[in-house]
Amino acid sequence: MGAEPLGRRLLAELLGTGLLVAAVVGSGIAAARLSPGNLGLELLENAAATSGALVALILALAPVSGAHFNPVVTLADRAFGGIASIDAAAYVTAQVAGGLGGSLLAPAGSGWPRWWPPSAWC
Repeated sequence: MGAEPLGRRLLAELLGTGLLVAAVVGSGIAAARLSPGNLGLELLENAAATSGALVALILALAPVSGAHFNPVVTLADRAFGGIASIDAAAYVTAQVAGGLGGSLLAPAGSGWPRWWPPSAWC
């Protein structure tokens, strides 16, 4: 890793983390609607969708950024000397921003619930 320019790696982490969070949250919403009252099936649906999204994101973005998608993974990579401190700080910032973006956009796939966006934003 490191052959790609930092900006490109950060964009990959931002998008990857955002899409992963959106997939996790969105699949949870979808599972609750598809199988109400059957918690075991909801968990299976959520896990299957999340796993599929994670595999796709890793295959697409690992060659660019290493596909950390999680600040803890980045910090562990830093602790073991796999990434420079300045790059790790930038990765964590991109991952947090991507995670926030993904969590805000996740309800879009479920038809935007009535409470979204919060009335305080309007």
